[in-house]
Order: sequence, then C-alpha cells, then structure tokens
Amino acid sequence: MKPAPKTFHVKSFGCQMNMYDGDRMSELMSAEGMSAADADSADLIVLNTCHIRERATEKVYSDIGRLRKHGRTPMIAVAGCVAQAEGAEIVRRAKVDVVVGPQAYHNLPELVARAARGEAALDTDMPVETKFGALPARRRVPPSAFLTVQEGCDKFCTYCVVPYTRGAEVSRPWAAIVDEAKALVDAGAKEITLLGQNVNAWEGEDPAGRVQGLDGLIRALADIPGLARIRYTTSHPNDMRDGLIRAHAEVEKLMPFLHLPVQAGSDRILKAMNRSHTRDSYLRLLDRVRAMRPDIALSGDFIVGFPGETEADFAETLSLVDAVGYAQAFSFKYSPRPGTPAADMADQIAPEVMDERLQRLQAAINRDQEAFNVASVGRRCQILLERKGKLPGQLIGKSPWLQSVHLVADAAIGDLIDVSIEAAWPNSVSGVAVTRAAA
Repeated sequence: MKPAPKTFHVKSFGCQMNMYDGDRMSELMSAEGMSAADADSADLIVLNTCHIRERATEKVYSDIGRLRKHGRTPMIAVAGCVAQAEGAEIVRRAKVDVVVGPQAYHNLPELVARAARGEAALDTDMPVETKFGALPARRRVPPSAFLTVQEGCDKFCTYCVVPYTRGAEVSRPWAAIVDEAKALVDAGAKEITLLGQNVNAWEGEDPAGRVQGLDGLIRALADIPGLARIRYTTSHPNDMRDGLIRAHAEVEKLMPFLHLPVQAGSDRILKAMNRSHTRDSYLRLLDRVRAMRPDIALSGDFIVGFPGETEADFAETLSLVDAVGYAQAFSFKYSPRPGTPAADMADQIAPEVMDERLQRLQAAINRDQEAFNVASVGRRCQILLERKGKLPGQLIGKSPWLQSVHLVADAAIGDLIDVSIEAAWPNSVSGVAVTRAAA
C-alpha cells in the first residue's frame, strides 16, 4: 500500500489530442483536491503516452526507470495509447501502479484510490461518451484551447495503430460540444481548435434534429459571443466535404489554415498504405479549397520510407511538395508498429535510405515554409497573443495562418491586436503593433 497522493504531475507526449487529454486529467486530479507539482517532487506521475512513433513503448519504460532514480517511489500511472496497447504487460514488466487507456481516463481518480489501497488498477475499456460526461467543468484555460469533438478512426491505414488504440470513429453530441465550447470561452479562451483523429468526419444532430457535418458545427460555434477564432485538426482527404470547403470562405471566425495529411506522392505507395485518395484527387481537392479561400495556408503529413518505396516513388512525393507549396508540414520516417499490416510487408527500407530521403524532403518543406513567411512581410493581420517571449517585453502570438509572430507591444496575453508583419525567418515572423483591438 502507498499513501494517497496529494500532488500530481502529468507529462503528455505526441499529438494535440494527448495534450487535451493531459489537461483534462490534470483537471480531474485538481477536482479531487490534489495540487500540481513538478516531476521531481510529485507524489503521482501520470505518463500520458503516444504509440505512433517507433520505440514508443521502450521510451515509456525508460521514463519509468528515470522516475524511480535516487530512491524516489512516486505512484506511477501510465495513460494513453501505449497503455491501451500494452495493458497488463506494463504492470507485469514495470510494476507501475495504474494503467488507463485513452477512453477510460475519467476513472483515473478511482484507479489511483485503488492503487493506494494495494488493489489492481487497470482500465482499458472504450466507452467514449462515458468519459466526456464524467469530466469536470472547464474553469481556466489559455487563450487558445483544444476541444475534442471526434475520436477514433475507421480508415485502417496499414501503418497506423490509431484504430486499435483509440477505437472506431465516434462523434461527440452537438450539445455537449457547444456546452464545452461556451465553458472554454467563459474560462478565457479566445480561440478553439476542434480535435479529432479524423475531425472532418464529425457528424451529429443539431437542436432541430437535422444531421450536420463539421461545417454546421463550426457555424454554430461561430455564434458564441467572445469566441474570436476557430480551427480544426486533423482532417482526412476522404472527409473534406463541400460544406466544409465553403465554410472557409463564409465563416469569418474560421481561420485560413488547413492541415490535410497526404502521406506520400506516389499512387502506388498510397494504395499500399490503404489511403482512400490518389495524388491527383488530393491535388484537385486543394485546388477547390484554394479557389474558395485563396489565402489559405496549407499543411500536411508525410511518411518517408514506407515498405517498398523506390527512389521513383519518393521523387513523386518531392514533386507533390513542389506542386502544393506548403506553409508548413510534418515529415517522419516510417516506423513499423506491431500489429499493423505494414509491419509485416516485404521490402522494408534501410534506415540510412530513410534518413537521406527525410533530409531531402525536410529541406523542400523548410524552403516552402520560409517562402510562405517571407511572402507575409508587409501584410497586416490580427494576432492572438499567447505567451511571453524570451526577450524583455517580447510577446508571441499566432497569425490567422498559424505563424508564430514575435513583437513588442503594450498588450497582454489573450489580447487580439492588429500587427504589420515586418520580417520573416524559417519558423516565425516578427511584427509591429498597429492598433489595439478589443480584447
């Protein structure tokens, strides 16, 4: 038996949905009367894990070992996707106190109490709505907040573990989302990013009983007083409907930014990945988006070195990057995930080949990102101030196109201010305040 913990620390890895889940777990612990602390002193450490990247499981075990150094014996809870995938194996191998999957973390206080009594504390069930219904109200949030509206995935890309760790696609009900969005605004949010593994697959009934897609939900959220900006991520090309494309032109609060992963530029590789789009259909989709919102900033995801990828296949990925001109993009080396079809495919690519291709791809992405930023110089826009910078008096905010904007201004975190962008760098821009907008 261990004493019931009085302090906690949540360490989240991976995607924005994990960041959201980590914040909600912190709120759960606070609602139980526990206080947040740093990892070196907390009685309870929650490792909110991600299972997407290579060696994710081993990294969790390494973290557990580090937490137990110097004679410390905090209560350790492993949450998230590694917890879902490994289950009781984590308890057996690492002797952790609590294991809880991403759809069951609303039970974390009860599991911690069980562990303190010396009882088994493992929960990897997947009742999605039970989780959201049991979470505490939002009280204080940053100016830019996350809101999960959809979880799970039915696409079964051959490289991906999400359908196995997060479950099937489930959309949260309209009323629950709107209520949480209003609570976020009341708690200080000026911008809300809607989250989902396939967020644009969200579907639900509005108060009139009409079936709505994500665009309908966005239009309703735009009516919330005090909410200035709306974003959403991550989208799937297969679920990018006409209504959502139109919303980018018609809903002023919907920011001109779209993250739409493509993963590869070769149709042969896309088919092997079980992606439901082709190179041509993806490019035509982006043409439609740009026709509706010409200033939109595009972002994407790429996997380099998928099994069987030839130099010719990779060249098609580079040419797709050239054709799109991404404002930013994320690129990764393929890593086999146990239990996925791609892990057993022939023609696995040598690590050194993947390394070299990734360097070439990232050079092209960085080139286009810097070009996008340079093209912003002279543009006037409104930014949302999110945090202090490293220099005296410096503030950092986000432009409508999700650029980090550095400036010195007589303003406060959470303010929306007009700026003129004066200079650009590969990863950010700087600006000068022009006028002070109403907060």
